[in-house]
Amino acid sequence: MGLLCLMAMAVVSQWVVVEPVANLHAKATPESPVVSQAIYATTVERLDTSGGWARVRTPDEYEGWIAVAELIERSAPYAADGRVAWVDDLFANVYREPDVTKHEPLLTLPYGTQLEVVSEPDEQERRWIELRLPDERLAWVQRGDVRFDSNPVGAGEAVALARRFVGLPYLWGGTSTFGYDCSGFTQMLCRRRGFLIPRDAAPQACWKGMVVIERSDLEPGDLVFFGESVEKITHTGMYIGNGEFIHATAYRRPMVQVSRLGNPHWSELLVACRRLGKETR
Repeated sequence: MGLLCLMAMAVVSQWVVVEPVANLHAKATPESPVVSQAIYATTVERLDTSGGWARVRTPDEYEGWIAVAELIERSAPYAADGRVAWVDDLFANVYREPDVTKHEPLLTLPYGTQLEVVSEPDEQERRWIELRLPDERLAWVQRGDVRFDSNPVGAGEAVALARRFVGLPYLWGGTSTFGYDCSGFTQMLCRRRGFLIPRDAAPQACWKGMVVIERSDLEPGDLVFFGESVEKITHTGMYIGNGEFIHATAYRRPMVQVSRLGNPHWSELLVACRRLGKETR
């Protein structure tokens, strides 16, 4: 086998999402149900193509179809090393220059987006951070919109974080601050704690990293699951103390909200309580 062939085999394509939020569909058509989402700069595994669609696998091993136009191919991972920033506000505007007045934002990115940092000029009180986007464009974000610390947070910090999302809209299949569904919201909170749990509520409840607990033993940061039975779980949230839990729900008010476990509607549906196990981080 020739050297050029060996070099070509060594190049592994990286497919990266280049829309603020990309929908994963059940089939290769926009008319099919949305099963999940992938946010900007997420690297996905491309499994198949059909027309203008690509079947992909996300880092949480969820599969679905994304429009090819929402992906870019790279020969190297994006933001895999060097200085990296994460969007820490609910949303962050990214600009073509370090100025909020000259042009509209290039992008508005959701919480948790990972970005590659190029420079941090000592100007304007170091207000601006220069970025390299997945398509190699240079752009700017304000320092106040991002964090550099990737260390997992504890249960108490996760509860405080969760409260910041109250009022955001409920969205079936949603995994971003543009709209969450119940398991997408819980998954995001657990990811911030350093646990990559499954995407859907039922698999979350039986994930190997979950410790079974009783309702009477609930502590802030534990997860609560709802449904007809343990075998038919359809909803999830995070317990925040004082008999309350936070969740994204379409029940009555379609939004991220705080509810009481003592409410008859939720009390009757509560079928499982779980605690994240430290050994599985």
